[in-house]
Amino acid sequence: MPVTRGCCAGLVALAVLPGVCAAAQARGVTVIRGARVFDSIKGVMLPPTTVVIDGDRVASVGMEPATPSARIVDASGKYMIPGLIDAHVHLVHVLDFAHMTGDEVLPLYLASGVTSVRDVGDQIAAEKLVARYAAAHSDFCPRVFLASPLIDRDPPYHRDVGWAITDPEKVPDFVSDMVAWGVTTLKIYVGTERPVGRRIIEEGHRRGLFVAGHLGRYSAQDAVSDGIDGLEHIWSVFNYIFPIDVLMEERWKVERRAAVDVNSPVAKALISDLAAHHVAVDPTIVVFRNQFLLVDQPEILHNADNDRAPARLRSWWEDYRRRRTPPPETLDLRKRELKNYLTLTGSLFRESVPILAGTDSPEPFTPPGGSLHQELQLLVDSGLPPAAALQAATINTARALKAEREIGSIDAGKAADIVILNANPLADIANTRTIWKVLRAGRLLDPQSLLDKAAKQ
Repeated sequence: MPVTRGCCAGLVALAVLPGVCAAAQARGVTVIRGARVFDSIKGVMLPPTTVVIDGDRVASVGMEPATPSARIVDASGKYMIPGLIDAHVHLVHVLDFAHMTGDEVLPLYLASGVTSVRDVGDQIAAEKLVARYAAAHSDFCPRVFLASPLIDRDPPYHRDVGWAITDPEKVPDFVSDMVAWGVTTLKIYVGTERPVGRRIIEEGHRRGLFVAGHLGRYSAQDAVSDGIDGLEHIWSVFNYIFPIDVLMEERWKVERRAAVDVNSPVAKALISDLAAHHVAVDPTIVVFRNQFLLVDQPEILHNADNDRAPARLRSWWEDYRRRRTPPPETLDLRKRELKNYLTLTGSLFRESVPILAGTDSPEPFTPPGGSLHQELQLLVDSGLPPAAALQAATINTARALKAEREIGSIDAGKAADIVILNANPLADIANTRTIWKVLRAGRLLDPQSLLDKAAKQ
């Protein structure tokens, strides 16, 4: 396996002893009164109620405890949603280029109400260290769910975080190794051929893992037929709806991508298969808009979310922009391509394909935390009602993580990962940004303090 550039040397300091875990501290009982609670399972906002937090768990919703020593929080006129989950981040590989480590950006997610993230493809030892650090510092870090490195051809497309498997017989040992590391997701990458991909799905399911794909050689049609659980990026759908006579290299021309018919019989058949097999799609539209399509546009370059990112990360983004900004004359074509992504995402939703909310942060101009709010807006722009967009970032992704008994909704017995908002997100999805307080493992946290924590690292 290739060695990740600088992946472990910069992360050794993140290893912590269980005895210093902040999550073990007693928190007592907190009673939050007067807020309306978003029921992420039904997709509705409930009337004002009382939510009781005991330690790091939700004790009750709608019941007033007889606990004289409880801390009372008046949240009248406010709105409570489950902690948001970013289904697609990278806490090692991308940050490598900015000479940063994952601990430096974790508070940014929490400050934006993102209480859980799924790291979808990194060098496993480094990824594990970041997750361990996050677990030991729940007062300023989100939960981190692990995925395998990118399972790929030989040599892998990304040699630092790719893992080459070309023989299906090698898959069982690899999956056993990933289970030992504690991953929840296996990620098939662009160079994987169908025989290996099918075996990964089989072994992953045998071990109770979610199998996702950022597909290339393995077509979406074949992967869905073989039982894949989720597709990462709208590309993993979009790239397989082209007419059969279009050569692979032609598919990458912006003229072709702008003009493709996303309502063609091929597209409809694939969407129908995705729905029939309950395959989740994580569109990550925001990374395409911000990085590939509109990186030369002022509204992206000067987005206030970007200003929250550490200087080293912004410096690398700017270096990327100078090297990769597309020709201005292709802007209209790129906007049409983006519109196709939105239209296709809306079609997926209307046909009952489960939608997840991920960002691919901290890819260029895709800032940790803030980009998830951008993704929610793009999902609404695609045709999802605000409630469905919130479900994508809560219960849908919790189910993909096989963690719906722990997170994803505000219910008795679940982790007290909650966001309290000043305005109703069902009236306007942009109101997910009106964060008053964040609860992570039962702690009531101030967003500005979390931003200050990130700025100091």
